[in-house]
Amino acid sequence: MSYQPKLKTVYRSEIVSKLKDKFQYKSVMQVPKLLKICLSQGVGQATSDKKLVDNAVDEMTMIAGQKAVKTYAKKSVSNFKLREGMPIGARVTLRGDQMYEFLYKLTSIAIPRVRDFRGLNDKSFDGRGNYTMGITEQIIFPEIDLDKIPRITGMDITFVTSANTDEEALELLKLLGLPFKNQ
Repeated sequence: MSYQPKLKTVYRSEIVSKLKDKFQYKSVMQVPKLLKICLSQGVGQATSDKKLVDNAVDEMTMIAGQKAVKTYAKKSVSNFKLREGMPIGARVTLRGDQMYEFLYKLTSIAIPRVRDFRGLNDKSFDGRGNYTMGITEQIIFPEIDLDKIPRITGMDITFVTSANTDEEALELLKLLGLPFKNQ
């Protein structure tokens, strides 16, 4: 038998039945699931130093375990000295087993390393069951070596689910291990 991530087996064996009972779904196929996790990082100083985007791509690749790609400016903005087509950030989309591995690493290793952490804000849903959170320091991930990074940057992490409402998505993400603030 091939390797299955721990969170994936927990989702199939426990979380599906809990969600089905709570929201009164008629079929197991109606139960919301995590479709993908998107990580993105904008590099504000990229207009003056081109190496910063390459560093961001390398860091995102180490964190995600999958090759990150550069993002490019769609419009020219003269106030920011930005030209159309300039590299300005990095992004990576995780699906399948790598998505569950990243989520496990995020909830069990990275988030507990955040200073003065009080829980994730549960107001960051988009109305369609997707949740976005921001991280201010990439050094919370164990793959990042503090001595080798030129500057501390943040990133956005978006959890895309198949849930129809924010309430269903919140319950799914809570059961997957994301530590939300208690109301």
